[in-house]
Amino acid sequence: MAFTPLHDRVLVRRVESDEKTAGGLFIPESAKEKPAEAEVIAVGEGARKDSGELIPMSVKAGDKVLFGKWSGTEVTVDGEELLIMKESDILGLLG
Repeated sequence: MAFTPLHDRVLVRRVESDEKTAGGLFIPESAKEKPAEAEVIAVGEGARKDSGELIPMSVKAGDKVLFGKWSGTEVTVDGEELLIMKESDILGLLG
């Protein structure tokens, strides 16, 4: 991939959700919400304090994360639909 996020930004790929509910009902494509789970593809070097000191990133490529419903900006990289967001938009790590 020829894309590296800058500063404290993270590039993620959405992880598709199940097509069935816990009760066994199938969810049609038109009724599905976009998943709020993703796999981290690439990360920037981190934010900087006012003093210029680098604050390292808490996530790394390959991490599974949960993010807010309205977080990120959709981008197309190498023909693939991805999201780019600030690290602070990530709510937590999964698994």
